[in-house]
Amino acid sequence: MQITNKFTLTLPARSSNESFARACISAFATQLDPTIEEISDIKTAVSEAVTNCIVHAYKEQVLGKIYITAFLQDNNSIKIKIRDKGCGIANIEQAMEPLYTSVGGERAGLGFAVMESFMDSVKVSSVVGKGTTITMTKKISPRISVNG
Repeated sequence: MQITNKFTLTLPARSSNESFARACISAFATQLDPTIEEISDIKTAVSEAVTNCIVHAYKEQVLGKIYITAFLQDNNSIKIKIRDKGCGIANIEQAMEPLYTSVGGERAGLGFAVMESFMDSVKVSSVVGKGTTITMTKKISPRISVNG
C-alpha cells in the first residue's frame, strides 16, 4: 500500500487534549469520504488510545507527550499510530483483556476492547520503561455515486 497523505502531531499528555486529538484525526480522515459512523468509530478509538497514554503511561510523571501519526493509504484506509514514552506495558496480552485495568478505581478496563471493536486492526507494542505504540487501521467503505 502506498501512503497518499500523512500528518504528525505531538501533544502534552493532558486530558484537555484528548478532544483535540479526536478532532484532528477526524478532520484528516474526511479526505477518504467516510460515513458518519466510520468517523465516529475512528474518533472513539483515538479517544481510548490517547486516554490510555494520559492515564497509564505517565502516571508517575508530571507531564509526558503523546505522539500521533496518521497515514492515508491508497486502499482507502487510514492507519493511526499513537505513541508515548511512558512506563510501558509489562504484559500486553493481559492489558488487552476486557475489564483488566492497572489503576483500578473508576476505570472499566475496556480501552483496548473498544479500540478493537471500532477499528479493523489494533496492534500494540511496548517496552517497559520506554513506552507503548498503538497502531490502528480502518478501511473506509467506498461511497456509491448516484448520478442523476
